[in-house]
Amino acid sequence: MTRHFKVQLVFFFRLIVGIIFIYASIDKITHPAAFATAIGNYHAVPFGLENMMAMVLPWLELLVGVCLIAGIMVDGAAIMCIVMNIVFIFAISQALARGISIECGCFSVSTETGDNIGLETILRDIAYLVMSFVILYRNEKRLEFFPKPV
Repeated sequence: MTRHFKVQLVFFFRLIVGIIFIYASIDKITHPAAFATAIGNYHAVPFGLENMMAMVLPWLELLVGVCLIAGIMVDGAAIMCIVMNIVFIFAISQALARGISIECGCFSVSTETGDNIGLETILRDIAYLVMSFVILYRNEKRLEFFPKPV
């Protein structure tokens, strides 16, 4: 792989993951109560924390997405993407293992048209996780503001 191709691939992954996280945050920000219900449906969070998570997580997703696209503190944004995707994969996996059939709450929480969780949801999040690792372990820090010093 040429160096130029690697730089373009990392930038493409930054755009894809950034857009996904921004898109995923919008409906959750505008409908926090519905998102809190979606979080509660996983039965993985202690009672009462759903509301706090529903208020914080969408804004964190939005911030991470904007940082990835704008090239601001990309290392930190990539680490947050990795952590969030691991949590998402774990939450979906434990719900599936316990036989809980619920809507994902990943992109749309305000309507009943969301996708049910399943293997494809886990595979999608694994793909985002891999892209986040590629972003974190890049060699070149082009088109970035405030990169981590080498």
